[in-house]
Amino acid sequence: MASSPDTISAPPSRPLTTVEAAHVVIETITQMAQEQKPLMLRVVPEEGANFWKHYPIKDARDKYCKSRWYYHVHAPGGRDTDEHGHFHLFLHRTQLPEGLEPKVWPPQGEDCKAHVTHVIGLSIDTNGIPRAWFTVNRFVTNEFLFPADVMIEHLPDFNTDHTPEDDLVNRFVTAMVALYREEIAQLLRERDEKQAELVAQHGEKAAYEKDSGIEVLSQIPIDLDAKLGSLELE
Repeated sequence: MASSPDTISAPPSRPLTTVEAAHVVIETITQMAQEQKPLMLRVVPEEGANFWKHYPIKDARDKYCKSRWYYHVHAPGGRDTDEHGHFHLFLHRTQLPEGLEPKVWPPQGEDCKAHVTHVIGLSIDTNGIPRAWFTVNRFVTNEFLFPADVMIEHLPDFNTDHTPEDDLVNRFVTAMVALYREEIAQLLRERDEKQAELVAQHGEKAAYEKDSGIEVLSQIPIDLDAKLGSLELE
């Protein structure tokens, strides 16, 4: 796809290395703790979130590359007891090669409101600490679905450092994807394997929609201390 008119050119930048990402994650979480303002209070109102609502309401969109995130909270019974809420993280279609066809289209086709592809979900616990990564079926976010190999190749392009939202949240989200690229890649591969099973069970169309009855396709817990401890950080 060609760049849309509202894409703003940015100075060239390189993706964070794993070690650089680790330092950003440590820095942002530490500053949130020092300010005694955990992650969720930087995203949702202090009086609490409305269930299912996007925060921010029109999503947090990077002004340069158009990657985006939103955070929301499921109602009790629709989430694990130790989860506060979770992020959905996206690349915009303009971040993928021009002319690349989605594997599966939204029902609205090119008229779909958001031309995005879902990268990963990031679950946050009640203390504001990341607790799990997960992938979802296509209908959950009404995405333009691209195969895992395409998504993996473009994981380094995910960047939400420049949205109008809280700077610490923006940088934390970008750095978490950079820190866990290998794990996210594996989850995307597992997502495609599960989707292939659903196609065999339900058919090509229903497999990617609510008819499949499956929302989460792959997931892993996050042990941030163990991840950081596995790296040689100066």
